[in-house]
Amino acid sequence: MNTQHTWTSFYQELADKLLAYLNDRQTLISMLDDVYSRIGMPLPKLEADELQDIDPFTVFGLFNKGITDANRRKIIAGIAEVFDIEADQPTDFEGIPVLNNLNATFYAFANDDRRGKHDIDNLWLVFEAELVLAADDNEENRKAFVEAFDTTVTQFGLGWKLTMGLYWARPYSFISLDSRNRWFMADVAKTGATIAGIMPKEKDSPIHNGGRYLAICDAVKSKLGSDECPYADFPSLTAAAFVESERVNREKKAAEKAAAEKAEENSLGDEGVRTTHYWTYSPGDGAARWDDFYARGVMGIGWSKLGNVEQYASKEDIRKSLRTLYSSKYSQKNSALALWQFSRELKPGDVVFAKRGRSVVIGRGVVEGDYQFDENGDSYPNIRRVRWTHSGEWHTEDLLAMKTLTDITAYPDLVEKLNSFFEEEDGEAEEDAGEAEYPAYTPDDFLSEVFMDAERYRTLVNVLRAKKNIILQGAPGVGKTFAAKRLAYSMMGVKDAERVMMVQFHQSYSYEDFIEGFRPNAQGFDLEKGAFYSFCKKAQDDSDNDYFFIIDEINRGNLSKIFGELFMLIENDKRGPRNTLQLLYSHELFYVPSNVYLIGMMNTADRSLAMLDYALRRRFAFFDLRPAFDTESFIAYQEGLNSEKFDRLISCVVKLNEAIASDELLGNGFCIGHSYFCRMSPDDVTDEKLTEIVDYELVPMLREYWFDEPSKVDEWAGKLRRSIQ
Repeated sequence: MNTQHTWTSFYQELADKLLAYLNDRQTLISMLDDVYSRIGMPLPKLEADELQDIDPFTVFGLFNKGITDANRRKIIAGIAEVFDIEADQPTDFEGIPVLNNLNATFYAFANDDRRGKHDIDNLWLVFEAELVLAADDNEENRKAFVEAFDTTVTQFGLGWKLTMGLYWARPYSFISLDSRNRWFMADVAKTGATIAGIMPKEKDSPIHNGGRYLAICDAVKSKLGSDECPYADFPSLTAAAFVESERVNREKKAAEKAAAEKAEENSLGDEGVRTTHYWTYSPGDGAARWDDFYARGVMGIGWSKLGNVEQYASKEDIRKSLRTLYSSKYSQKNSALALWQFSRELKPGDVVFAKRGRSVVIGRGVVEGDYQFDENGDSYPNIRRVRWTHSGEWHTEDLLAMKTLTDITAYPDLVEKLNSFFEEEDGEAEEDAGEAEYPAYTPDDFLSEVFMDAERYRTLVNVLRAKKNIILQGAPGVGKTFAAKRLAYSMMGVKDAERVMMVQFHQSYSYEDFIEGFRPNAQGFDLEKGAFYSFCKKAQDDSDNDYFFIIDEINRGNLSKIFGELFMLIENDKRGPRNTLQLLYSHELFYVPSNVYLIGMMNTADRSLAMLDYALRRRFAFFDLRPAFDTESFIAYQEGLNSEKFDRLISCVVKLNEAIASDELLGNGFCIGHSYFCRMSPDDVTDEKLTEIVDYELVPMLREYWFDEPSKVDEWAGKLRRSIQ
């Protein structure tokens, strides 16, 4: 016997004590009442009405379910006193499977049609047969056990669960086949049970045969202490299964957390998208190391006292070390950011512009290697290999950042000006950064992320391809913005962010922002091109590929003012070079390429917005995005959260939407969408999280909807809050 498991002696003695009440269950129930009275806790609900009968396994279940160890010890102490148990009370609960609190009895309640007349009697009989067999393992006792097991195991709610009870009572003779142990034995293959072909092929298929169960016990027991199964006994095996499953669960939760964080960061659908980044870089103070770095084909940065930057878990850790090792007079934020970006964010394929000071560019190169820490790298030990393509001196009027390393990707005008310094003799920019590899994105990927059925997705794609312009309209939270880029990527087949652009309209957005306009400079005014003009020119040069221009809050802008003469050019049958119009300022003949698609988004519940211009409305198709609570994908997501409170909240929101839809002043366009409840993991579904959604998102919206009917707001606010109590 393994003395590590302090619970086994107590459990076995309790089983012996319980057997004495096989034919005196009323006394047993009275003794349990006495236990809970002594410890000052209410006896758990074990029957629909007054408790009239109980089985021994349910007695064990009182302290082998999802409760704190402190409460387990308190209940055990009460049982030890009332049942006069001499064995030491457990100091650990290692390797003990526990019941779900919502299913903590081994029988159905008496008012349940699934409860058989002899269900509790059968549980006592298999319990008695177990103790007899553990004391004397012979063929006659095995036959009696198998008969009792087979009679009992098919009762409501048992199956694998029955083996947990058998294990509690005699942990060295009967193995628990709870889900954790089955996973550990069958999937991890830590025992000879799988090798012997004894374990069920389908790990979740309940066991309904006592002979087969004993064969599993025998097969595993024969391997104990071997290289295949290096455990002394069943409790040691079960404890190992617990430790391993906890480790796997921790890793899974960490992965889920990382995925959730990544999803949060990439809510527009850009997860996995890799584009070329552009950087300015100072090769030493006053560019003093430029000649050396250029000759060696590297770029380096200093702060050698830090050692390998990859040892630091965050920018804050780097910053604190910089203040300790160098100077605490400064915050060191910029230095920490430079080191973090140099080691983590700078990637092969990125373009680097070497500079001196704030206005002189001295070279250009393409990053080719990952971060390296060179212990012999004097004062510049942080190194990356770079293929320097140019060296010289180019002056720019744009003041460059003073920082050692700066990501300028978000400033396309500056990138374009710096790239123009390095044009080839034929006038075309050198494309030596390499072609970016884009992750694939299929319709199946879209359907796995967006709660929409396949038929509606096909309709959406077909309408957009035919019309060229579409507006995704719907109530708050139906996922319009979430779906937009994913729709574009799914039609392109890849996540090519270079072919997708998103802008947001507002009251001040103008034709000058969208197409072209004059902007002031030091000498006067420059004619600058707007977002849609530049995007169309880009699409014209790549006519073999589709491009998608996405407009969020399309009905917030003055559309006649923004689109101007493009009202006509965006029509699907007026695309291409044979349909040109002269632009207002430049007088250039301009057309919208046929490979450009427009996706607008419109919130139908915004009272402050006027109706769309009818001339523009005629040029767009309109597609309603609806709350997706009834879709198969949302239902599967909901089931995966496994939360009764979440289920009740969703049911309440569905009923609330019915009330909103039937309100003649509101209607379907004001229904509450599913996005408020998305991107959650089982660990996220806490009382605090659900309360935040109700009190700080849903109820304020209801106040807007029914601002003149406060009683209706109070009614539904109460229903929502009660659903999560």
